[in-house]
Amino acid sequence: MALVVQKYGGTSVATVERIKDIARKVVAAKESGHEIIVVVSAMAGETNRLLTLAHQVSEAPDERERDVLLASGEQVSTSLLTLAIRDLGHPARSFLGHQIRIETDNAYGKARIKSVDSTRIIQALKDGEIVVVAGFQGVDEEDNITTLGRGGSDTSAVAVAAALNAKVCEIYTDVEGVFTTDPDICPTAKKLDRISHEEMIEMASTGAKVLQIRSIELAKKFAVPVHVRSSFTDVQGTWLVEEDESMDSVLVSGVTYDKDEAKITILRVPDRPGLASQIFTPIAEANIIVDMIIQNASEDGTTDLTFTVPKADYKKAISLVEKTASVIQAKGVTVDPHIAKVSIVGVGMRTHAGVAAKMFQVLAREGINIEMISTSEIKISVVIDEKYTELAIRVLHAAFIEKQGNL
Repeated sequence: MALVVQKYGGTSVATVERIKDIARKVVAAKESGHEIIVVVSAMAGETNRLLTLAHQVSEAPDERERDVLLASGEQVSTSLLTLAIRDLGHPARSFLGHQIRIETDNAYGKARIKSVDSTRIIQALKDGEIVVVAGFQGVDEEDNITTLGRGGSDTSAVAVAAALNAKVCEIYTDVEGVFTTDPDICPTAKKLDRISHEEMIEMASTGAKVLQIRSIELAKKFAVPVHVRSSFTDVQGTWLVEEDESMDSVLVSGVTYDKDEAKITILRVPDRPGLASQIFTPIAEANIIVDMIIQNASEDGTTDLTFTVPKADYKKAISLVEKTASVIQAKGVTVDPHIAKVSIVGVGMRTHAGVAAKMFQVLAREGINIEMISTSEIKISVVIDEKYTELAIRVLHAAFIEKQGNL
């Protein structure tokens, strides 16, 4: 028997009828001869509902207590799916994060998995049971409940698959796989049969919502085969694979966007050693992720320092930055939450020149101003005005995907 881990997202378990459908799918996999572990998210919309409740009670909810609240969403869907499976005549048992001990650090709301104790799962499988695990949640070393951030159930599933050396981790979602861009914006988007870990990491970090970035990193590190597919059809999806030579012939594999960032600028920062560290250390200590950074020197010996942070964290970041700006005698702080990061990703960029120039030309022809630029070996990202996002996606997809290879 092969051990298969299946993960179902919120849309897959959005209603009682959907949960019953998933139960039938899980039972069919079990009856085909596999050992099955299922990892589930909260029902669609439930996490947002719980967050709303938290903010109705408190303007600034305590992070520990917020995680206790949010983890309850997965507890509900895990129990309901287990009941549905048992109702179909198959033994099943549910486990919450603390019951199998998915141990994490204590970064509430964005915790990282440190270890998975597979003892109870192995025993349940030996007893012939289908195992249903609550995604998104764990416990720190002091047994505080933690959550893994948006999309964290993906990471839960890959971590469990790695711990038990599963044959495959199937990530079931509401789309049929990984597409070259968002099909809702660009109808000509194409489904990819396979994609390298490096490309998927870059796409996830630049806005693609199919997989949480930490799940991809774990899959790469522990060589977990991952198949992204739809819970609504039986068609083949997209496989995450190791990069091979044939991938170099494809210049750009995807065009992504992210509207969930804000831009912060510190004006007239004195130009002396140590100030960058003084600015970014409090932000790092607050577990706020800084993405893009640019620095512009002025003739008077000062610099304007601009960077982006998640939109959900920008108010907290501004509070920290304003305190630092006052201490270092900068001239002020500005923020722009109405930006979008648009990126092109492809391993073929390593062996082709002129990609950035073409990207800038395409955007310039549409009158789209570039505010910030960031690059890696296989990615080019630009920050633009949020209102031009869809136009930028369509013209870049046309230039790099639909006319692949023309520089």
